[in-house]
Amino acid sequence: MAGRKVLVCGASGFIGRNICQRLALRNDMEVHGVRFEGEAHDIGGLTWHRADLRRADEVDALVDGFDVVIQAAAATSGSKDIVKRPHIHVTDNALMNSVLLRAAYEKKVGHFIFFSCSIMYRSSDRPLREEDWAPGEEMAPPYFGAGWTKVYVEKMCQFFASQGSTRHTVIRHSNIYGPHDKFDLERSHVFGATLAKCMASADGRISVWGSGEEARDLLHVDDLVDFVECAAERQRAPFGLYNAGSGKAVAIKDLVARIIAASGKKLSIEYDTSKPTIKTSLCLDSSKARRELGWSPKVSLDEGIARTIEWWRANHGDI
Repeated sequence: MAGRKVLVCGASGFIGRNICQRLALRNDMEVHGVRFEGEAHDIGGLTWHRADLRRADEVDALVDGFDVVIQAAAATSGSKDIVKRPHIHVTDNALMNSVLLRAAYEKKVGHFIFFSCSIMYRSSDRPLREEDWAPGEEMAPPYFGAGWTKVYVEKMCQFFASQGSTRHTVIRHSNIYGPHDKFDLERSHVFGATLAKCMASADGRISVWGSGEEARDLLHVDDLVDFVECAAERQRAPFGLYNAGSGKAVAIKDLVARIIAASGKKLSIEYDTSKPTIKTSLCLDSSKARRELGWSPKVSLDEGIARTIEWWRANHGDI
């Protein structure tokens, strides 16, 4: 990406903020970030913009002149909203990505990078490849709305890649964790919620939603940012769809135990099966990305947990 002008959408969010921090440190490109309701964080070398990505007029003016657009903006949440209010992940996501993709095509952006996810895959006892899900297959019911919205945007990336000069990358990533995650008990994903409960516990107990048998593929955000840099530098095809995961499914029970051990706390664990949870087990085969882009994850789960706890203590303190 050296010498290019890069726009990061969703720059005030978890993934976008980590991308901006990494790219702004490189000093070999012009990096801009877009926010809407989020805070304009103090990131040296980053130029901030405020825009509603659902509005075509604002997006057209925004993307004009950029070489790379990294689309990390999304309406997203945790398992509670996925189960109880799944519609909130549909309309705004479909609209903002439709508007952005058309603008990137019309303004002749060089490269459009889109963060999809792995929710279209069904539960499996082996790592899944990109071709292990096809549009004719159903998804787990809680993911129906959000999953089909992601697939729609993936297909629009493929469509626009066939129409013009813009190269498109779709990243089907697993559960991302690390610094600047939401750490919100109502809206975060499993890692952020678990770490927040652990670090903020004042009574020696932690309550975990579900039975703990559910298993997730966990990828540190630094590895995801590495993926973005690899795709921007090495993808040659007009369209590329890639898995990005650790390749291992970690049971929630194991994850909770490892976070508690790394924190040095002595906590008892209670499993609340009355709370919303999604009973799947999933991990991703990322061999295509390794083969075509030279990418593979470097941060082990234990190292990632330790790094995130260290960041939490530096930024939030401890009880």
